[in-house]
Amino acid sequence: MGEAHRRITDFLNRFSDAVSSQDAKSMSLLFSISSNSSFLVSVSHSLVTFQDASRLIRQADRYSQYADILLPLFRALQSYRLKNLVESYQAFEKAANAFTQEFRNWESAWALEALYVIAYETRILAERADRELASNGKTPKKLKGAGSFLMKVFGVLAGKGSKRVGALYVTCQLFKIYFKLGTVHLCKSVTRSIETARIFDFEEFPLRDKVTYMYYTGRLEVYNENFSAADHKLSYALSHCNPHKERNIRMILKYLIPVKLSIGILPKTSLLEKYNLTEYNNIVLALRRGDLRLLRRALQEHEDQFLRSGVYLVLEKLELQVYQRLLKKIYIIQKQKDQNKAHQIKLDLIVRALKWLEIDMDVDEVECIMSILIYKNLVKGYFAHKSKVVVLSKQEPFPRLTGKAVNS
Repeated sequence: MGEAHRRITDFLNRFSDAVSSQDAKSMSLLFSISSNSSFLVSVSHSLVTFQDASRLIRQADRYSQYADILLPLFRALQSYRLKNLVESYQAFEKAANAFTQEFRNWESAWALEALYVIAYETRILAERADRELASNGKTPKKLKGAGSFLMKVFGVLAGKGSKRVGALYVTCQLFKIYFKLGTVHLCKSVTRSIETARIFDFEEFPLRDKVTYMYYTGRLEVYNENFSAADHKLSYALSHCNPHKERNIRMILKYLIPVKLSIGILPKTSLLEKYNLTEYNNIVLALRRGDLRLLRRALQEHEDQFLRSGVYLVLEKLELQVYQRLLKKIYIIQKQKDQNKAHQIKLDLIVRALKWLEIDMDVDEVECIMSILIYKNLVKGYFAHKSKVVVLSKQEPFPRLTGKAVNS
């Protein structure tokens, strides 16, 4: 009993000392429930054996003024060690809410690092609580609640003064929640605040948070098929990402590569191999060869993976580029045989080329595709309907994409 009392008192002293000395790092460690630190594990065991922790808090003024934080924090710690994850989350949210109120009243931003940990733990504990609820046949709803709470935290930070630099970190935690829940439309209100409010200067935010923010907003642009903006944001994230964080680089590339492909920029095989993104190998090869069969097989083979990432539709639209490449190959072969007639390509020839690739299309279907290629400015020329011939321009018949997506 004496040892349990000592450990709990030690925790309370650390909390009190962190506030009085404005030591955010020490404060952060006290809220890192999911970290399984040896100190917090020992405190949680002590809370099980020592049942009178609330009396310890209330009997001393230096503790009692923070009772609204400490009492639920102790319950969260104890419940987490007992694997009661729903109870742990509920208690932690109460402690987090009380801490946020204190943070609002403090003049300086000394406790930002601790607030970051609280935002992170709120999300992690909510995810684990939802898994527990789902395993018991109940509706998982804690992560949604965590999102509502973090919006309040964002509101506290979205003011004038030094505290506002913490807003981007909380925004990124909100993004992770919204993407997890499939409610990405909720990102709009937060991004609008960050990008249009005069109180925020994007350059003053920490680089780590800017990279994460650009990664998630880049993904949003991919979903909206705004490839120019997606390219800008994901490229920013990639160029500013810590080069030693290979996992993070891979996550960025997983979305940046489809964007680059859509604007006609093909990655090197060495890049795909280095970051284990080999699912794109055959897609890139299909674009180089003009091989529609290979593209469709690659999409089919990795369909589940691409659907989960949300890039399947982007990759599927690469078919037009493959048709362009196929037509270009036919043009080059014809030019070698008869330079004067190379710009006149019979539809029947394209039908036979597709048949060789095991793609069955009739002349009418090919005519439709050629019309789309001309309309999308992937091919310069016109279509002679009566003679069933595509007449290519003698000057630059296959325009470069120049960084513009085909479907835009």
